[in-house]
Amino acid sequence: MKDLDLNLLRLFDTVYRTRNISRAAEQLGMSQPATSQALTRLRLALGDHLFERTSGGVRPTQRAERLAHSVQAGLALLEAGVEDEDAFDARTSSAELRLHLTDIGEARFLPTLMAQMRRSAPGIQVKATTWPKEEIAQALDNGLIHFAIGFLPEIDKTAKIDLLTDRYVLLMRSGHPLAQTLGRRSLGLEHLRGLELVSVRSHAQTLRILNSLKLEDRIRLVTSTFLALPAIVRTTDLAVLMPQAVAKGFEPSSAFRVFDARLPAGDFTVALHWSRRHEHVPMLRWGRDLLVKLFKSSARRG
Repeated sequence: MKDLDLNLLRLFDTVYRTRNISRAAEQLGMSQPATSQALTRLRLALGDHLFERTSGGVRPTQRAERLAHSVQAGLALLEAGVEDEDAFDARTSSAELRLHLTDIGEARFLPTLMAQMRRSAPGIQVKATTWPKEEIAQALDNGLIHFAIGFLPEIDKTAKIDLLTDRYVLLMRSGHPLAQTLGRRSLGLEHLRGLELVSVRSHAQTLRILNSLKLEDRIRLVTSTFLALPAIVRTTDLAVLMPQAVAKGFEPSSAFRVFDARLPAGDFTVALHWSRRHEHVPMLRWGRDLLVKLFKSSARRG
């Protein structure tokens, strides 16, 4: 530790987050030679290369991956220590709260969130965008988004808390011939093979389920998002596989039937993800507490 200073740790964190020495130098306001020299000092002090060159920048070594969590947590604590705890007031703030949500996530979470924001934080602007899954962790670390909400098993380098458990069901119109026949029974594979289906491009998991059941030939419509589904399902005999929490929100409820289906995919968990690098920032701590309060049914810290 006697060979390290705070600037070297900030340098390490910035290179780790950007995966690029030139971009790290730009963010830190340093020249690239000075950044490279400082990185060399850190490598010598720790006895590890820390980063290996790739075609697009650098990638962390195993030692750097282990070090990153400690460095990010330490920097976050230092930043929290020098920040004024009372500087953030949700009732008067005009800050921007940036979320990763898919279109189906927006339909599930934004109505409740915005109703609460109107009451407790009327000046805060919520900005919801959809990021490629492979870029979410870095976007969180870089502060480009503050939170990601969704079923994101691919992401393992963030702090997270489980919000709710959901499962896939089949939605069709109330007057669908099969709905009249089934009554309250669940759907089996023999029923699915007799249906004409909708696939949604923005929710790849549903397509993977249909493929695993060899039902690709039953797909009659592919949409880009879930937004048009209520009108489509209500006026046709097309059925759609989707998360139960969203299907049950379709209005008017009397126009739709939701059926359990014996599917290979079991329950899945929707989680709230954030970066350890920023978890002590007052505004983000407030936002995390609000999201957990609104949407957690049974949570475990990850």
